[in-house]
Amino acid sequence: MRTMHKGSILSLVVALCLAWPAVAGEADEAELEILVATIKANKKALVAVNLELEDAEARAFWPVYERYEGDLSSVNDRFVQLIEDYTVNFATMSDEKASQIVERFLAIERERAEVREEYLEPFSEALPGRKVARFYQIENKIQAIFRYKLARNIPVIEQ
Repeated sequence: MRTMHKGSILSLVVALCLAWPAVAGEADEAELEILVATIKANKKALVAVNLELEDAEARAFWPVYERYEGDLSSVNDRFVQLIEDYTVNFATMSDEKASQIVERFLAIERERAEVREEYLEPFSEALPGRKVARFYQIENKIQAIFRYKLARNIPVIEQ
């Protein structure tokens, strides 16, 4: 049953991201956690509205989706911790600390890709190919919105 238009849910996610102030300190770390929790809470609705699953598809898809989100959640939590670590240290960051942050970032990105790849087969068993592709597009759009906000507000290390 569709109670919200697809665009209105996506607009809600975009609005939440754009309303989030620049990351600069401890208060903003709490706001980052609130943003992440809000996106998590609305993400399932966004997926549901955009996939328009038949009953049989929904019965097969949602248990796989819940496992996927659980596995991805630990990766996302480490990403949030990394952002928090960066925001605390960026102004006085040593070369060693900067290198550690880059290494952690790349490891998190590898793990995110591994989780997404690991679930391709289970999603493909639950849904036809076009809906699997659409699901991954939705995932990419949510990530793009979130990353845009981070990129826009996280200060770059000064030389």
